[in-house]
Amino acid sequence: MNASYEWLRAFVPLDASPAQLRELLTAHTATVDELVPMRSDLAPIVVARVVEAGRHPDSDHLWLTKVDAGSGDLLEVVCGAPNVTVGALYPFASVGTTMPNGMKIERRKIRGIFSNGMLCSARELGLGEDHAGIMELDVQAAPGTRFLSVMPAGDTRIVLDVGANRPDLLSHIGLARELSAITGTEWRLPEIPGLVGEIPAPVRVDARDESSDVEGKVLENVRVVVEANTRCRRYMAAIVGGVTIGPSPEWLVRRLQAVGVRSINNVVDATNYVLHELGQPIHAFDASALSGGVMSVRRARENETLVTLDGVSRKLPPTAVVIADRQAQAVAGVMGGRDSEVTDATRDLFIEVASFDPKSTRTTRRALGMSTDASYRFERGVDPELGPLAMDRVLRLILTLAGGTATTPLDIVAVRSPRRTLTLRAKRATQVLGEAVPMQAARGYLERAGFEIAAATASEITARVPSWRSDISSEIDLVEEVARFHGYDRFPAEIRPFRPSSTFDDPMWTAADRVRDVMIGMGFYETRPMPFVAGADDTHVRVSNPLADNEAHLRVLLAETLARRAEYNLAQRVGDVRLFEIGSAFAPVQASVPHEELRLGVVLMGRRRPPHFSEPNPPAFDEWDAKWIAERAAQVAHPSGTATLREAGEGNLLWTVEASGRTIGAVSRLTLDAPVWASPAFAIELWLGDIAGAPPAARGAHTYIEDPKGRRQPVSRYRTLPTMPSAEFDLALLVPHGSSVADVERVIRGAAGELLESLALFDQYTGEGVDANHRSLAWRLTFRHPERTLRDKEIDGRRAKILSALEEELHVRQRTG
Repeated sequence: MNASYEWLRAFVPLDASPAQLRELLTAHTATVDELVPMRSDLAPIVVARVVEAGRHPDSDHLWLTKVDAGSGDLLEVVCGAPNVTVGALYPFASVGTTMPNGMKIERRKIRGIFSNGMLCSARELGLGEDHAGIMELDVQAAPGTRFLSVMPAGDTRIVLDVGANRPDLLSHIGLARELSAITGTEWRLPEIPGLVGEIPAPVRVDARDESSDVEGKVLENVRVVVEANTRCRRYMAAIVGGVTIGPSPEWLVRRLQAVGVRSINNVVDATNYVLHELGQPIHAFDASALSGGVMSVRRARENETLVTLDGVSRKLPPTAVVIADRQAQAVAGVMGGRDSEVTDATRDLFIEVASFDPKSTRTTRRALGMSTDASYRFERGVDPELGPLAMDRVLRLILTLAGGTATTPLDIVAVRSPRRTLTLRAKRATQVLGEAVPMQAARGYLERAGFEIAAATASEITARVPSWRSDISSEIDLVEEVARFHGYDRFPAEIRPFRPSSTFDDPMWTAADRVRDVMIGMGFYETRPMPFVAGADDTHVRVSNPLADNEAHLRVLLAETLARRAEYNLAQRVGDVRLFEIGSAFAPVQASVPHEELRLGVVLMGRRRPPHFSEPNPPAFDEWDAKWIAERAAQVAHPSGTATLREAGEGNLLWTVEASGRTIGAVSRLTLDAPVWASPAFAIELWLGDIAGAPPAARGAHTYIEDPKGRRQPVSRYRTLPTMPSAEFDLALLVPHGSSVADVERVIRGAAGELLESLALFDQYTGEGVDANHRSLAWRLTFRHPERTLRDKEIDGRRAKILSALEEELHVRQRTG
């Protein structure tokens, strides 16, 4: 979405720079991707300071100045302006600059002295008509600063990233409403020079019901018919006779250029102006090219074609909606036809202002393989209530620019649902936002955003949603409105315990996070190397497509990669090493994939503490330090099980770490390729969890097989993704208080058979409608056949079998009310 800075300020008179508007819109509404100065021809101009000034020795009206333009050298510049002042700042064009009028600045001799650039006037920069003196700048800027960075000159294009859920922001009026709500400054429609007086109110025709065609007349000889199957929500039409097609005035050309639109002629420019001002696409037909006395909004006929404005003959899909007389003249919501295009010879206009169905527009646009400014807005939703304002605006603008006379507009309105009314509860807003926002402030935010307050108390607000906010459908949307206008940066950054969430953190993630905090607190540095090592095929898993041939295997221990990091430090003569990693280790098994575990790996060597004047030579780490660190990490990683260290005394293995009756780690001496001055190195390896996904209660109770060396290794089971669709249904059951959930699930699984893929309990209810001796429990059952789609009869049969088994074994019956 392109917006004009000056156009927005015409809506909302703010004393804010483009950069300040960018910050406001990004913080509260939509991200501003870019600010584009429209006077890019002024990009080479810099700010310069006049250091010395005196009369030219060979002229009584020229000045000889020395100018600091930020280059490091003072430049001699001959100036003819009478207002040059020592110490003042001026715009400066250096040698080689091309001025806005096309003149190129060259090093020229003026009355015997070379001039190295030019101090510029407002007229020379295209910023005014004052040519009598150079343009003195009242800014705080260093010499050499870009002129455009300190002096906004001309308009600025604001490029916004507008989401598909906010079609109201695809216009200047939408952005003006936002700025008004953010700042509290009232907005108004911009004044247009010489705009003609009021247009007669439209004649309104309402559809009887959703299935009825509706029609009305524009003058006596033009009948407009809107067929019900087009789902056109509103269609307005008017005729303007006696227009004169010609160029647009300069102000209109500049407005359109600011948003990236090329000027065509005064009538087309008027429709484009209203499109970007209000967000309402408008189409103007050459009325003399229309025939038959009827304009219909209908579905395209079989094999119907249309040559669109881009000159391409297009076969219209049967789902397309067209505007037609005897034949199609425009694709509704997408593009007009070439035969009824407004040209220099046009004298009479048929003006269309409509609100077409978003889904139909999107389907047609995709089928035709094209996209326009109109379709971009229609397929996101154009506010039907916008039509009368847009029609009034475009008719008055056309009459101002092109002359002529206008008929009373026709307004055909389809059956519409009433505007939504929603209630915002203070308790719910506080629960979601983590902080209470006073309801009086919330009411102010909603009112400024266009909501009509129906009722308000200290605990809740009931408001009617504006017609242009199609994205507001529930209470949580009102909470978001309050949050963004209140300011996201004003809410606490931390996640507080009362913020609602139905998702729990994974136990492995929380354990790793606790261990990470402890290791960092003890002065260790985290490293995250790749898990590839130069292993051997009989002890490691080989990667089929390794990144490097010398590291083609997956590590068995984290110490394998940490040892390489330690050796690298030693090679740089760094003997104090405190490294840890939380990463994956891979055990080779006779399966398609290895068993993967999340582990903590630690390597430590060198001085125990940094040198200090009180202890110039601290002692080195020893095995007892490694033991204490392993104990601390194990206690944090497995707080539910009492972690203990048992002395091993086998080779380099010093201690094994045990918790909950199983070995979860080890402390050992680490053999390195180390220089003679290096201290002993120690390694800690600690199990944190199985990536294979075994539930916490089952960890350690895996199925084991023996590897080629006779060692027992856990087996991880995997299954391929299903290719057949699943069939789901829910069972709400009345379960006696004496029956457990486990008993019910046992019976369901037994009766469901081998095609039952998952069984999940998702609801429990007691209270009104349920016998006091029972509780209502609801399960979701998912069935899937590995090779074909299940039939409805099969699912119904299994449901009946399950209910029969539950009734027979547990006296559990289906809840029907």
